[in-house]
Amino acid sequence: MKKVRILLAEDHVVVREGICQFLERESDLVVVGQASDGEEAVELTRQLKPDVVVMDIAMPKLNGIEATRLIKTHSPTTAILILSAYDYDQYIFPLLEAGACGYLLKDVSGQELVEAIRAVHKGESVLHPAVARKVVEWFRRLGKPEGGVSDLLTEREIAVLKAAATGMSNKDIAKELFISVRTVEAHLGTIFNKLGVGGRTEAVIHALKNGWLVLDEVP
Repeated sequence: MKKVRILLAEDHVVVREGICQFLERESDLVVVGQASDGEEAVELTRQLKPDVVVMDIAMPKLNGIEATRLIKTHSPTTAILILSAYDYDQYIFPLLEAGACGYLLKDVSGQELVEAIRAVHKGESVLHPAVARKVVEWFRRLGKPEGGVSDLLTEREIAVLKAAATGMSNKDIAKELFISVRTVEAHLGTIFNKLGVGGRTEAVIHALKNGWLVLDEVP
């Protein structure tokens, strides 16, 4: 079984080492590197090419927002999962625009973090409940009612992406569209490749900014 390769970017040594020890109890996860500041996170990502970077926001030298932006520039397929003590708007939205595909607060359990890492590695978006509502409202504001149809995506791909934008799991999307989970995964993979993104959140933001999605019906 191929393990998910993880880079931890956290300036507090005790926190970082604690997370590392917990993650390495999982047979399918391996921590390949640890960074104590944003610049080191960017450089280690270049060197080690991890599948997932677990990133704090407030770090020395380079904050999590800028580090995320730089990492996604040279390594677009690396999934970045934010693990922060803060759910401030000024952090959440710039991070998602920079390419982060998940945002958790540090009150999550260790097992929730493990599941989130597995999820973002599969291209799914993971948001802490306290963050999710803000993001849905943000998606609404990004939507362009006058937007046209994408020339890149098929009608079915747009339907899958629209469902993903509401926070549905792959299983829920499959049930909603009367297709298999495997087909949903295939559609998402095709969407990511066409748009040159690494996950759901990036894909949704891209589509909203281009007016391909309108989320007025999102509850």
